[in-house]
Amino acid sequence: MIKALLFDFDGTIVDTESVDLRTWQEVFEAHGVSVPLDRFALRIGTLMGPNELDELDALLDVPSDREAVTAARHGRELELLELEPLRPGVRDYLDRARTLGLGVAIVSSSSRSWIDSNLRRLGLLDGWTGVVCADGDTTRCKPSPALYLEALETLGIDAAEGLAIEDAPNGITAARAAGIFCVAFPNDLTSVLYLSHADLLLESLEDVPLDDLLARFG
Repeated sequence: MIKALLFDFDGTIVDTESVDLRTWQEVFEAHGVSVPLDRFALRIGTLMGPNELDELDALLDVPSDREAVTAARHGRELELLELEPLRPGVRDYLDRARTLGLGVAIVSSSSRSWIDSNLRRLGLLDGWTGVVCADGDTTRCKPSPALYLEALETLGIDAAEGLAIEDAPNGITAARAAGIFCVAFPNDLTSVLYLSHADLLLESLEDVPLDDLLARFG
């Protein structure tokens, strides 16, 4: 029996990943080049992918002003995030899980400060059973199962009692390596990536109510 839902954050609860890509596309285009999407995809859900500033400079004759690029891109990212809502079906899943007495946790390669700032904006800062983040530690971030194993310990449940919801390959790999059943819930950016190692793929959480999903577990 499932006792807890374990949500990835970026791209799953809020589509921050499409915002991230858009800001980098704007940066690259301002320098007259294009983002190499295959390389960008390696960064999604982890801390160990290619560095975008390195990728940019590799395409330029003269290195970029990294400090200026970083500041401008971050400001643009915050501007766009203010307009980004919860992804469809997420709030219903959270509300129903809590009604059923299930734990609800976040398991993310991002930092706690990043997650908290976004949750605060959305009015979702409270009510989580646990939040487990990499906080810059590349030895614990996805695709390593470390964060999921920590989440299981924090929640006091076995792997078979957790259900992970992820949007991208690195997160799916991490959840499955921890022995947790994983639902792929891709966004527009990650829907074209390899997700076949997930146990189930849902284009939208609105397509399958949480009760119906849980019924698959008997």
